[in-house]
Amino acid sequence: PWLMLFFVPAVAMRIWAEEKKVGTDELLMTLPVKDYEVVLGKYLAALVLVALALILTFPVVLVVKYFADPHTPVDWGPIWCGYLGSLLMGASFLAMGVWASSLTRNQIIAFIISCAVGFVLILIGFPFIYQVLPGGEILARFSLYSHFLSLYRGVLDLADVVYYLSAIAFFLFLNIRSVESRKWK
Repeated sequence: PWLMLFFVPAVAMRIWAEEKKVGTDELLMTLPVKDYEVVLGKYLAALVLVALALILTFPVVLVVKYFADPHTPVDWGPIWCGYLGSLLMGASFLAMGVWASSLTRNQIIAFIISCAVGFVLILIGFPFIYQVLPGGEILARFSLYSHFLSLYRGVLDLADVVYYLSAIAFFLFLNIRSVESRKWK
């Protein structure tokens, strides 16, 4: 989670901010495509990059399996669930980053907003944080970290997958609304 907290917003910070800064967003929005199609297209293109970066870490797993004691079997369940959790968390960070990028013309501000929102959503999952907050048990359910932990341990729970898909849908919805807001001006 900590590596993705900085890597994924760095991927997402240019998606809309650079378009606004250069002025190509107006050209893009005059094309015969709907706003949600543009948002989904940009999101899915960046998601392919994040997934590719994650796939490129798989040789590390193969090296560990190759050099492990042959009498100790490798449990592939936690490995695959960890990769699934990492992909879902990365996709959630990416949806946050794309939304943050749609709010501003400055890439650095988009990066900071995305990192700050992601940091808060990770931090509220730690017991020493949510136990001191009023209603902390409820806040902990919104944490990206607490849902990642169960997947990381090899427990594939539908509630965790639904949480991540809901977070992605929520931030993409905010992104679509942010892009549509140019019509309100």
